Amino acid sequence: MLATIGSAAGLGNIWRFSYVAGENGGAAFLLIYVVGVALIGVPLLLGEFSIGRRGQADAVTSFATVTPNRRWGLAGWLLAVAAFVLLSYYAVIAGWAYKYFAGYLIGDVSNAARGGFASYFNSFVADPIEPVLWQLLVVASTVAVVMVGVRHGIERVNKILMPLLGVIVVMLAAYGLTLDGASAGLAFLFRPDWSALAHPPVYFAAAGQAFFSLGIGAGALLTYGSYTPAGQKLAPAALTVVAGDTLFAIIAGVAIFPAVFAFGLDPAHGPKLAFVTLPEVFNVMPGGRAVAIAFFALLGLAALTSAVSLLEVPSAVLMRKFRWSRSKSALFIGVAVFAAGVPSALGYGVLDGVTLFGLGILEGIDRIASNIVLPIGGMLIAICVGWVWSRRDALQTMDLQDGWIARAWLFLLRYLSPLLILLMLLGLVTE
Repeated sequence: MLATIGSAAGLGNIWRFSYVAGENGGAAFLLIYVVGVALIGVPLLLGEFSIGRRGQADAVTSFATVTPNRRWGLAGWLLAVAAFVLLSYYAVIAGWAYKYFAGYLIGDVSNAARGGFASYFNSFVADPIEPVLWQLLVVASTVAVVMVGVRHGIERVNKILMPLLGVIVVMLAAYGLTLDGASAGLAFLFRPDWSALAHPPVYFAAAGQAFFSLGIGAGALLTYGSYTPAGQKLAPAALTVVAGDTLFAIIAGVAIFPAVFAFGLDPAHGPKLAFVTLPEVFNVMPGGRAVAIAFFALLGLAALTSAVSLLEVPSAVLMRKFRWSRSKSALFIGVAVFAAGVPSALGYGVLDGVTLFGLGILEGIDRIASNIVLPIGGMLIAICVGWVWSRRDALQTMDLQDGWIARAWLFLLRYLSPLLILLMLLGLVTE
């Protein structure tokens, strides 16, 4: 459960939530996001956990185990590919957090003049070498943790990491509320512009954020589900993960958007938003440099836990498929992930101007992964658990009695969640 919380909470809550919410109207996006988490996120997270627990193996083997048709193993391969794609650019963003930690540690970032943090960031990501080096450091540290193993590597980190990071984010949110213009930031985040609900892209963005933040459809939840002991109740654990992840994102929004308006920044600044806004806050708050060092150290470690969960998925498949050792599998996938992520690392520099569907390389891959690949994985999970797997086995694996909670879960899993995902995918095709 600690590993799963570490997988869910991190850059998705601070980096991605802020920039996607900023681009999609703030409060209207948040409203749809919370509803999406409840109607899609919770049932699918429970479903993915249950497949892993019953299969007690990697994604491919688990799908094939819980269904009579062995071809369902192909769904596991899709989840492994999704994890690979996500990690390829996630390591780039995590590298930004590593860079800022080092920059504050040596005084590089904190010495940037007020108002010059956007220039500092742009100069860094435009460099033809430095973003790649930080990406490489993230991949190397991720491979090292996976070689050690989830229990001995990630759980020990999360016991200290998640509470400390949560405390600092709450501190930043409290300080952000004291800034001039904070009320405008709160209004942006919590007072919906109801006309935004008439725009389908807001729904697509909110659903994509739910999939990305919770990690549904990438196999990490399935893989961690396979590691859960028999006595662990899955439903309470899943609800704890969802509630904690959602609350973390909202508090991070409170930390960022008041500062966005206080310093006259654009909430639709894109993927750079958090890395431009938060240094402005650290620059004016008492002891800001020390807080910044702690924050980016913990954010980097939080990013590491998420990266570990993603690398674990394809590594587990290779360990089973080819009988490779954990070290060999992790190293092989790590090298491939690094190579695949280099274009994203250079997307704001030497490859600036190269676009995917009108977006920069990193943002384009992020949209494809979060809004298409992960929802397809979620659809397969819903069909497998809701229709292919026997009702009795599914409920038994979830430790659920055949009461109203079980019926509600199966209804959402069989009907509502797949319908909403289908509407999302059709909408993206016709957009």
